[in-house]
This record gives sequence, structure tokens and C-alpha cells, in this order.
Amino acid sequence: MVGNYLKGESPPPFDLLYWNSDSTNLPGPFYAWYLRNTYLENKLVQPGAAKVCGEKIDLNLLDMPVYVYGSREDHIVPIGGAYATTQYWKGPKRFVMGASGHIAGVINPPQANKRSHWIGKKDSFPESVESWISNAEEKPGSWWSDWSEWLKGHAGKQIAAPKDYGRAEYKALEPAPGSYVKVRASTN
Repeated sequence: MVGNYLKGESPPPFDLLYWNSDSTNLPGPFYAWYLRNTYLENKLVQPGAAKVCGEKIDLNLLDMPVYVYGSREDHIVPIGGAYATTQYWKGPKRFVMGASGHIAGVINPPQANKRSHWIGKKDSFPESVESWISNAEEKPGSWWSDWSEWLKGHAGKQIAAPKDYGRAEYKALEPAPGSYVKVRASTN
């Protein structure tokens, strides 16, 4: 904080800072639509209020299983906002709360044996996140192990990974990640 903020020095290399500086190259009109419809007006949870490619979105019509994760100390997606998904999703769901913030709790791999996560009672999703937390059980370690087990129950047969990437009939135009990710948005 002192070096970076007060002295204007660049922070030392650190994996989370690298992740944090990664940006998405979204077209301006889409970004504006996304912020307006999902954050400002919260249309995603209003049946039929948001439209994508002319189709009205209604989360109540979706019945596929969903695994929802929220970080306890997330400043970008507060835990209450992440948990609120359980109130709108009518299909099978699992909600897990991880320790830490927006990035650290998410990317922490199981091998590190750090952090912890909380799992609530099966099929119990009270209205408030506080009620859910008061009945949830803390588990040591990363939430990834829980997610992996959950995925096994919803996945098909495992197959070997392909030895070659892509499809032979479509030749690569240029090396990854592609020049389009380096294009700056127009300010006009």
C-alpha cells in the first residue's frame, strides 16, 4: 500500500495481481447493455424483462442443475448477491460459500490445503444468506473438491483428452491468443 499508493511504485510480481490486471475486451455497446440490464436494472431476475437476440430470458424456466459459489469477503459480488441466485433458480442447486475474497478464495487449489468453505443443509435455501450461514457447516480446504464431486454426479462418461487441439479442416490463422485480444476499443 505504501509503495504502490503513496510512492507510486509498481507492486512486486504476485499471481493474484497478474490475474487482477487481466481484462476482457468487450464491445462497448455490449458492456453498456450488460451493466444496465444485469446490475443497474436487475432485469435478469425479472421473468421476460431481459432479452438476448430477441429471446426473453426467464430463469424460472431453467431446470438444469446449477452449482453456485460465493466468496465470504467478496467486494465485487457480495455474498448476499451470490446467494440470492438460490431464490430465483427453481431447478436443482447447490450453494457453497468459500473463504476470502473475489479471487483468492476461488483460485486456491485443493493441493494448497488453505482456506475453507461452507456447505448448507441439502435442499435448504432460506431467504437470507445470514440464515443459510448460521446453518452451514465449515469444511477445511478448497471448495474445488466439493465441486469436483458434484460434477461427477452430473457429467457423462469420461473420455480421454484429444492428443491434438482444434480441427484439421480449420487451420490456425495466427498464434494464440490472437491479435483481436490486443485491439483497443475505439473512443469515437
